[in-house]
Amino acid sequence: MKKIGKTFKIGGDVVIRDVYTIAGPKEAEGPLKDKFDMVIDDDLWGEDSWEKCELKLQKTAAENLKNRNNLLNSNIDLLISGDLLNQITSSTYAARDLELPYIGVYGACSTMTLTMGLGAMIIDGGFAENVICVTSSHFCSAERQFRLPLEMGGQRHASAQWTVTGSAAVWLSNSGQGPKIKHVTFGKIVDLGVKDANNMGAAMAPAAYSSLNQHLKDTAIDYDLIVTGDLGTVGKAIVNKMFNEDNNSIESKYDDCGTIIYDIEKQDVHAGGSGCGCSATVFGSFLYKKLLNNEIKNLLFTATGALHSTTASLQGESIPGIAHCLGIEM
Repeated sequence: MKKIGKTFKIGGDVVIRDVYTIAGPKEAEGPLKDKFDMVIDDDLWGEDSWEKCELKLQKTAAENLKNRNNLLNSNIDLLISGDLLNQITSSTYAARDLELPYIGVYGACSTMTLTMGLGAMIIDGGFAENVICVTSSHFCSAERQFRLPLEMGGQRHASAQWTVTGSAAVWLSNSGQGPKIKHVTFGKIVDLGVKDANNMGAAMAPAAYSSLNQHLKDTAIDYDLIVTGDLGTVGKAIVNKMFNEDNNSIESKYDDCGTIIYDIEKQDVHAGGSGCGCSATVFGSFLYKKLLNNEIKNLLFTATGALHSTTASLQGESIPGIAHCLGIEM
């Protein structure tokens, strides 16, 4: 059996061979500024819209990952990608140019672990040898879709997070050297009734707790580091509170990508970072390198997502949360 409780056990080798990251100008002002593979100078990057810039982020990340590793399209079995925009348009249009067999997925900000988890299972099942996983987000395009036009100059809420402008492409393979994905836990939707689109951390934190708790119970692994994606200061505090109330604290080895990518004291990002690009770029530029450098032996990487839409929000619906976990070992 390849299942322990609700967690899938990867029996063979699924190696994270390489990760290529691209970050925006605001992200390059934060603590990880020297760790990204590429930084763009402005939010348009030579394009005439933010949406076209975002698809260029995905396409360039995937192409540069391929070029750096001398990967040809004939070597790649599958491209799995997704993003925040309507009908995952950034991913679809990037895939059009990449000319690879393509699976588009929507997991909101949980997309990085969703694509990597699916890719790992496909490789472990013997259906592919090499899979590229990509995701992205862009501050300006996300604000336009989910909140208010930037031109309005609206005041941001204290609990609001700053959508990361960035992308990461991950190469998964059944051979080679590098950290290996050993366990995958796909989360269930948890919705405690939060309706405020300016408080994503509170909406996603219960789902993060649910998936983390399930994964840790199933695997009984004592991870060196546990990192969630884009909960920010608000969501991170809620997750810690929920574990502490269960007398099972993870606080000493727990962090969140939304609090890692920015200097929250010096950069005006309020509760921290968010967006598909948040966990993706933090993983590729920071966490992956910790594994490669043997600073940590194992990592529980959990990206979180808010599965709402503008239509549902305007109709009074609450915000469903989701979180997917990857157990990664060096």
